[in-house]
Amino acid sequence: MHSAPDGANLVVPRPRAITVNDRMQRGYRYELVEPVGANFDPEFRPELTPQQMLALGVFGGKYLTDCRGEFLAEWFAEAKLAAGARDPSLNYFGVDASQKLSVWRAKGWIFPDDPRGWFQWYCRYYMGRRLPAEDRRQIGRWKAMRRHVRQIERHCEPGDLGCRRRQRQALLHWAYDSRKI
Repeated sequence: MHSAPDGANLVVPRPRAITVNDRMQRGYRYELVEPVGANFDPEFRPELTPQQMLALGVFGGKYLTDCRGEFLAEWFAEAKLAAGARDPSLNYFGVDASQKLSVWRAKGWIFPDDPRGWFQWYCRYYMGRRLPAEDRRQIGRWKAMRRHVRQIERHCEPGDLGCRRRQRQALLHWAYDSRKI
């Protein structure tokens, strides 16, 4: 057994295959080769787990609503999920900080392995999937979000959660805990 960053014990899984059949992927298959929540790239240090992100309120509650079976059930125990269309009031900061999937596609941010984008990649990475080239690309994108942390630090009083709420919400979407800035 190994310890997770939050002190929980981890069971090292044998590689196991996951087959995805949801609205955005049919027959997509990947292997979990690392323990859940462990053995991350040393440059990738997210401050929030997928479970914490979902419980805080991200993406207007409209992320992973049709593919819950792929991930750990406990992630959804306290998740703020929209019953219908996405609802920005479910976001921790109560604001819309997302772009439409069509914008992500137009900018080249969406790749076939993770048609829902960065958060889907992070959830699968957290679960133990590793795709070296894609992992490097997504970790690079995650690291680029630090510029938003610096902007909040530069323009807001420490702990002023009303300052730059949209930017803070966007950081939550990228596993940065903007409540601590």
